[in-house]
Amino acid sequence: MRRRDFVFAGLAFPLVKPNTPLSFPRDHGAHPDYRQEWWYVTGWLKTARGEDLGFQITFFRARPDIVTANPSSFTPRQILLAHAALSDPKHGRLRHDERAARTALDLAGSREGNTNVWVDDWALALDGDSYHTRIRARDFSLDLQFKAGNKPLLQGQAGFSRKGNSPEEASYYYSRPHLAVSGTANGAKVTGTAWLDHEWSSQYMAADAAGWDWCGLNMDDGSALMAFRMRGRDGGTVYAPPSTSFKVLRTWKSPRTGAEYPVEVMVRAGETELRLQPLMDDQELDARASTGTIYWEGAVRAFRGNAPVGRGYLELTGYWKPMKL
Repeated sequence: MRRRDFVFAGLAFPLVKPNTPLSFPRDHGAHPDYRQEWWYVTGWLKTARGEDLGFQITFFRARPDIVTANPSSFTPRQILLAHAALSDPKHGRLRHDERAARTALDLAGSREGNTNVWVDDWALALDGDSYHTRIRARDFSLDLQFKAGNKPLLQGQAGFSRKGNSPEEASYYYSRPHLAVSGTANGAKVTGTAWLDHEWSSQYMAADAAGWDWCGLNMDDGSALMAFRMRGRDGGTVYAPPSTSFKVLRTWKSPRTGAEYPVEVMVRAGETELRLQPLMDDQELDARASTGTIYWEGAVRAFRGNAPVGRGYLELTGYWKPMKL
């Protein structure tokens, strides 16, 4: 039988296939037939006083593993989740918040054709070459514009990004590095640089994977670097792109959860080798109320030797408990 779909819990989800051209602006929008999707923005902000802040905003779309033929408007055909966080060394630990809602009654949604996703009063939308986000969290707020000066950067093989060795373990994936940021954080003006990822898939992780290590870096010379590895339950690598590795240099143990994270790492991607150092150690995000997990996601500086060469974000999942998508 020719494999055209990935079947889970009796439902068929489209397979991610190589040699599938991505088209814009269409693929900036939602892909509701696929099992999961996210729009993920991270970056560094500079206040008027010259202080550094890190921020993260993620909108997740999930197609439930249930039959949704019921015509009722309350039927959960799609679930939308959102995370937001602000890293401020003066505060000492991550500020974060989360939202979750079904698409019923327009409480949450993700439009096809262009980026327009929201959960309650949190939103991310693309107009022309500029994104806009509004986040009103419990103890912080973000109102930011992200100006895109370049075309989307297609990851993997022209946007087909393998995440494991089985045919279904892949995503469609592109990035938009070096976004110029302006707006406000907690009502005060900020500027900065951001990175946006958009991925969609039907089976992201192999069965023997516990989580992943990922980084997206805006380099000072105008280049960009993304690297990741899928990590097994024993801590070893179950899949990584060729010539990619993460070497632990220093760990930090959360006083709240006991999870231990490699917050300082040496990343190798091809001929490039960089040391990543966190803006602050405590950038652990507790998302048990929405996605049911806890992970570390934080602003990092990139060094070549002792010379600073870039800034970005490091994401470490599956260290608290194995990830389930």
